[in-house]
Amino acid sequence: MRDLFDIQIKDKRLKSPIAIASMAGITNAEYIKNRAKWIGLACIGGYSIDERTIEASHALVKKAREEFLFPNQESALDTIEAEIKELADSEIVICVNLRASSAESLAIAARRLGADIIYEIDAHCRQEEMIQAGCGEHLLTHTDILSQYISTLKAEGVLVSVKIRTGVAEDDTALAHLIWKAGADIIHIDCMDEGAKAVKIIRNACPLFIIGNNSISSFESAKEMLTYGADLISLARMSHSNVLSDLFNDMVQYAKETGWYNVPKQLCRGGDIRALAFCCPPVKPCPLIPYLKEIGLSPQEFIDMKTAGAGLPLMEGEGTCFGTLIFCCKLSTPCFARDLALRRASMSKATFMKEKRALADKLLSMLFT
Repeated sequence: MRDLFDIQIKDKRLKSPIAIASMAGITNAEYIKNRAKWIGLACIGGYSIDERTIEASHALVKKAREEFLFPNQESALDTIEAEIKELADSEIVICVNLRASSAESLAIAARRLGADIIYEIDAHCRQEEMIQAGCGEHLLTHTDILSQYISTLKAEGVLVSVKIRTGVAEDDTALAHLIWKAGADIIHIDCMDEGAKAVKIIRNACPLFIIGNNSISSFESAKEMLTYGADLISLARMSHSNVLSDLFNDMVQYAKETGWYNVPKQLCRGGDIRALAFCCPPVKPCPLIPYLKEIGLSPQEFIDMKTAGAGLPLMEGEGTCFGTLIFCCKLSTPCFARDLALRRASMSKATFMKEKRALADKLLSMLFT
């Protein structure tokens, strides 16, 4: 399955585009192991790891919320370490969601737990006790502190995810840019208040790996999130075995059929920045021309960039509109000339889409330097 989906976060390859999001008091090793066959990544936690956040967790339990409870930081890290070890033999990439009131608390956790896991900064929790402790949504309105948390963790040589809630920060585009520039590797987006299109805003603002979260209970809802630019989708309270099983099987089938499990819509149909891989040269009025102006790219620079980024198979295309598959559209758009060119080149439609995906990745790398 790793080859089918071809999902990689730095040196970590994932077998599935499905993740489980953290739920305090619920997502531990046992919970994950019971769902391991369908997921590629698991966020365990959230764990409060210092005095202020531990006090906040105890206060939340008094309000009948579920929490992982510890007497102190050492006990918290002992428990997290044991949970990680219990999952060591699984094929799942482990991410640990941490609630901290200082950058130093995160650094201490990284030194103790090592570089084999992903560290997720909780900038998501909206419980007042956690906000007052200096974590959760507090970080979305105090982005200088969030930036410090990210850079401190990265200095420890680990992979960093930031879980956010859209619609809280003053500007989610600026927030995504800050998280990227501070050194994070992943943005985990709760779109509860904004909907799946919020992922597109983040995708167009940075080149980071994106996990889309909230209200995913079917293949159609997952596909919508992926279409707008998510690399993974995560489930929390809907991560029941039957939901995960059906979702995984549907995504396997879709990946086999299309060759690109999170293929975007075309730009003229509302697609994100990755859709540039399907655009033809800007020779007639279309949404591409104003979009190129928006991102500061001239028509010739766009043409040169696509040509430089395309793999050798896309150089084929005799008889197509522009004599090359580089500028051909998505397979969902009927095109006799494109399909004939694919047959002449003995290229399957799935291979064509895989090449377009590779081109999209190269364009992202070029645009976000």
